[in-house]
Amino acid sequence: MAVTTLTSRRPPNSLLVSSVTQKSSLSPLSRITLFFPKSCQLSSLVAVASRQEPWLNLKPETRIRTRSDPLRVIAEASSASAQPVVPPYNVLITGSTKGIGYALAKEFLKAGDNVVICSRSAERVEAAVQTLRGEFGEPCVWGTKCDIREAQDVKNLVAFAQQNLKYIDIWINNAGSNAYSFKPLAEASDEDLIEVVTTNTIGLMICCREAINMMLKQPRGGHIFNIDGAGSDGRPTPRFAAYGATKRSVVHLTKSLQAELQMQDVKNVVVHNLSPGMVTTDLLMTGATTKQVKHALHTPLSVFRFLYDLVKLLVMQAKFFINVLAEKPETVAEFLVPNIRSIPTSGARKPTYIRFLTGLKAYSQIFSRLAFGARRNRYILED
Repeated sequence: MAVTTLTSRRPPNSLLVSSVTQKSSLSPLSRITLFFPKSCQLSSLVAVASRQEPWLNLKPETRIRTRSDPLRVIAEASSASAQPVVPPYNVLITGSTKGIGYALAKEFLKAGDNVVICSRSAERVEAAVQTLRGEFGEPCVWGTKCDIREAQDVKNLVAFAQQNLKYIDIWINNAGSNAYSFKPLAEASDEDLIEVVTTNTIGLMICCREAINMMLKQPRGGHIFNIDGAGSDGRPTPRFAAYGATKRSVVHLTKSLQAELQMQDVKNVVVHNLSPGMVTTDLLMTGATTKQVKHALHTPLSVFRFLYDLVKLLVMQAKFFINVLAEKPETVAEFLVPNIRSIPTSGARKPTYIRFLTGLKAYSQIFSRLAFGARRNRYILED
């Protein structure tokens, strides 16, 4: 293979100093090669590597396709038969028989979408499906038992969704657990730690894997939303350290999946982050009497560090922050669902991070409380 030399001439060693002073007139690559012997110049290195790795001789686009790349092959096949994504959407939500998951399901149904719900408890699934069908009609909601910690359960969930809806446009990973335990890590049981980590980390990874593999084969592609939580920005979460650590990993996992799909040139499957903020669910309220302020100060207040120090001096109870910052699941879902639906509607293919409780909103609500006593005792009587 013919190789073009990056510089036509290398100055003798005695002229290196003068070459440095004149380097401004050279291109960046030429400046680099001035200081290396010809045998070490980039062009020579490429020539040597090409003899050892013949695939390097190919053009970049050809080079990529010569390697085993099933994701790219599947994505290209889907792109070739791409279909417009228009409502109503088919939505799958994990952990959706109560709390924010159930509220999200109701909002999607109100918008006219079709929804698949699931939970570890078959009884809760059956009860939720019957309630939702009574309100919205039978043909628009389906439910099945699924423990996201078990890979086969998640595979069965995908098969169930495909059997009833053929495809899924929006997959929301909402299922999570803190083992309903607020105590120092040193006091946590093996069972609690395993419960939190296998649900929030292993279960999430399994769901993302199966959702991506399913959506790659869909001409419509799809969007995956991973829900974050306290600790997702790296701030400490005392008395539920394991939960905070797993939620920190959610953001990292989402970014890694975004990078992987981009590397594979996959455009029809996108992974997003979803932040509901503080929601008055069982998971949050079990820690309402925890006398710590740090665990309530996560993502929304990161940009207001001075405010953290101020509030820490004024109040040391989680009740304060639950009353001031938390909202009911229905209120949060009313905001999140239109924003989620707008992504496939607009045809957007870039990852997003949808936040309900922004820093500005958190700041204004805390200021209103401190200045005017607003939101006092909304959910819990404060001492």
